Amino acid sequence: MSGPRPAAEADRATPPPRDTATDVVRWAVFSCLLVPVVLLAYGASLAGAAGTALGLAAVTGACRVLLRQSERGAARLTAEDRAPHRGRHHRTGTGSHRGGRHTGGDTPVG
Repeated sequence: MSGPRPAAEADRATPPPRDTATDVVRWAVFSCLLVPVVLLAYGASLAGAAGTALGLAAVTGACRVLLRQSERGAARLTAEDRAPHRGRHHRTGTGSHRGGRHTGGDTPVG
């Protein structure tokens, strides 16, 4: 059956936006768990696998912090781009309120 769909049905058809930073962090956490298991399976020592897991966890945590800061900065820039720019002293007018030299016919001759 074709034709216009009700608004509620149209809303359900649109998937929610994906949070790519969360996806990256999830894969990194998965790797933090998987890599030591693989190392142990191939004969590495328990201490070596544990050290690798701790190192990966530290890098993952640092990357997560940097990703979140980047997202906040991007959101702030997007919000600033949407706001109107009002000039140096928040004036929107033109004419005599603008700086610079005034040339024209109002100067006395003599």
